[in-house]
Amino acid sequence: MASQNVHHLERDGKKIILIGTAHVSPKSVEEVKEVIEQYKPDAVCVELCQARYQSITDADRWKKMDVVKVIKEGKAMMLLSNLILSSHQKRLARKFGIKPGQEMIQGIESAKEVNATLCLADRDIQSTMLRLWRSMGFVGKMQLMMQLLFSLFSNDDMTEEELEKMKGQDMLASVLEELSRSFPLFKTILIDERDQYLAEKIKTAPGSTVVAVLGAAHIPGVKKELDRDHDLKKLSKVPASSSVGKYIGWAIPLVILAVIASTFSIDQATGIDQMISWILWNGSLAALGTLIALGHPLSILVAFMAAPISSLSPLLAAGWFAGLTEAILRKPKVQDFENMSEDVYSLKGFWRNKVTRILLVVVLANIGSSLGTIIGGADVIRQFINTVF
Repeated sequence: MASQNVHHLERDGKKIILIGTAHVSPKSVEEVKEVIEQYKPDAVCVELCQARYQSITDADRWKKMDVVKVIKEGKAMMLLSNLILSSHQKRLARKFGIKPGQEMIQGIESAKEVNATLCLADRDIQSTMLRLWRSMGFVGKMQLMMQLLFSLFSNDDMTEEELEKMKGQDMLASVLEELSRSFPLFKTILIDERDQYLAEKIKTAPGSTVVAVLGAAHIPGVKKELDRDHDLKKLSKVPASSSVGKYIGWAIPLVILAVIASTFSIDQATGIDQMISWILWNGSLAALGTLIALGHPLSILVAFMAAPISSLSPLLAAGWFAGLTEAILRKPKVQDFENMSEDVYSLKGFWRNKVTRILLVVVLANIGSSLGTIIGGADVIRQFINTVF
């Protein structure tokens, strides 16, 4: 088959055929089916981990989600990020009349048809996201989250011809280069490390002929990494939380409390003004975030009350309290979980669905509280300096 998206390689006597796909392209689905039928490989590798395999083969997966557990484990922002990232792909897929990830589903089905061993070749999505998240600083996390939220307003007008062009290496390289300027670790962890993981899994797949179904962005890297050996355990290891971040997290509230206490010893009236400023900035911005998420009035009130206190402890977050309040007052129904995969197609759906709205309450209340800590803390220090000097 003559196609610029199909790459033939030989490694250690093994024939490896890489198919570069666009994850929402009908032509990619046809290409996967034709290649596997033609070569009848011993193994078919797909760019999926066990969790993503289950997600595309289990239509009822959202019904099993415990949103309260997600909030308590501090995974609301990560889950919301995943949903936003997938929504753009889903909107494009709907436009072209296919399911997102249909080329992977086709790879799974075609592997069964030719009796090939199915190999889930990608790194676990949880490991990937945690490696990314824990490698980013606070500012980077906020920038990424804001960029993701703004992406909900983006226009998805794209022709099928333009979509096919996205499979070209030059276009993808320029896109990744642009992302790398803002988030250098984005490409390293989401693309480069997974290229290494995918290459090792493909190289060790059973049989003499292996077909691998990969997103086009991975093709150049995988071709290069097939000539090297990689430690899958090392690539899957999740780094521990930064101790520096923990120290800073405790240092900020201790400094704020020390500054307010010092001001009280000099000028009690100014000390009271500092406390009021701290409460108003933290509480108001956390409440505003909850309001933007269309949270319940009591959730907004809880965010206002919790933020000034939670900002003084790295172990607490205003969004957790506001989100749990929202979950209790507007408990998601089975229908909300069933509609979740459809609601994330649109901006309105994110706010309409009770599950995603709870996640928005958690994330936006936390962002508001974080901004309140910065502004309120700066005002506390300003008043202290004016009092002393």
